[in-house]
Amino acid sequence: MAAPAIPTGVPTQILPQVAMEAPDLGDRPEQRVPMSRLRKVIAERAVASMQQTAQLTTVVEVDVTEIAELRTAVKEQFHTSTGHKLSFMPFFVKAAAEALRVFPIINAVVEGETITYPATENISIAVDTERGLLTPVLKNAGEKNIAGIAGDIADLAERTRTNQLSPDELAGGTFTLTNTGSRGALFDTPVVFLPQVAILGTGIVQKKPVVVTHNGDDSIAIRHTVYLALSYDHRIVDGADAARFLTMVKDRLEAGDFDADLGM
Repeated sequence: MAAPAIPTGVPTQILPQVAMEAPDLGDRPEQRVPMSRLRKVIAERAVASMQQTAQLTTVVEVDVTEIAELRTAVKEQFHTSTGHKLSFMPFFVKAAAEALRVFPIINAVVEGETITYPATENISIAVDTERGLLTPVLKNAGEKNIAGIAGDIADLAERTRTNQLSPDELAGGTFTLTNTGSRGALFDTPVVFLPQVAILGTGIVQKKPVVVTHNGDDSIAIRHTVYLALSYDHRIVDGADAARFLTMVKDRLEAGDFDADLGM
């Protein structure tokens, strides 16, 4: 069937085509620079880890409204008492360290065909520096309260960025936590670096409408939520264990019962 003809006498308008000019970027000659020593080490370790492991990522969404409200209530007192700001990061570390004790396979390290279960939870904290990504180690994290964790993270991050760490402070990590949300990302799929078998990425904490069920009734409420992404080496960690670990971390954070762990 033919399309209907346009009635005669009806004016038609032809819009002029506007030429798009390329933005003036100025003179930008090509540059070729060698990798820094740190960049080469990171690249080699990343490639080796990806080639030698079977990595995949599991993601959960967590309602951290209870923690947000706790932070609002105590952040001034916490800063006065400890000298440190109270961010979400110490709560993530605390919950992860507790779950690592229950699921030691997530805290394991692997060399060849040998799996070692360390006696403590030594959590590497990813720190973004001008030289590249470094991961100083928060030793014995499972024994620390929120104030201790916050203080250690602030100290390690500052000395990492000012190149004042000793080699021992970058070694011995059994699990890594990286705050990808610090630059606004919802989540990513972080890379596990051998000999560790897992890494937890925390996304940005944001407010959004959520369906909340109370006494069997559903309603819409504004809640603080965050995505947690656990990448793990499937040669060593089964998917069920990874899911159980994440669920324990999720439940601990959503309960928000950290008053006794603040350490003020």
